[in-house]
Amino acid sequence: MLVVDDNKVIRQLIRVNLELEGLEVVTAADGAECLDVVHQVRPDVVTLDVVMPRLDGLRTAARLRSDPRTHHLPLAIVSACTQYEVDTGLDVGVDAFLAKPFEPAELVRLVKQLIERGNGDEGEGGEGGGEGLGGEGGHRGGGGGGSGDGDGVSEGVPGRISSGG
Repeated sequence: MLVVDDNKVIRQLIRVNLELEGLEVVTAADGAECLDVVHQVRPDVVTLDVVMPRLDGLRTAARLRSDPRTHHLPLAIVSACTQYEVDTGLDVGVDAFLAKPFEPAELVRLVKQLIERGNGDEGEGGEGGGEGLGGEGGHRGGGGGGSGDGDGVSEGVPGRISSGG
């Protein structure tokens, strides 16, 4: 598990909550550090903030997707995203979104879901095998300030998103 956020407090909050669930967590302060660390750590999931110095979360996600060594990694944006950022994230291949501020239980649920989906895609024999997240209804709450039950979690298959408004 690799947590990427320029805010040290947020990195520690995410790290502690995931470690309490028995997950091994490594952190990076921005996208450039993420790209340096990801090949050494080989994480099951990467969480990315959007606004970070040097290399932002969306460009980091695009680079991870374009690298054959990391293109399969489940990616989650954990940020106070605009709808434009959600759409852009889906275009570059982000698997899920969690809106800040979030409940720790939501974070844990999302990460565990991504790990499960990632483990199901282990047979990297070809493209198009995994469906990604979205089998449970696409867009839920968050992202662009949706209404409804608004649990702050938005999931989607890259390239598709239900309109939240």
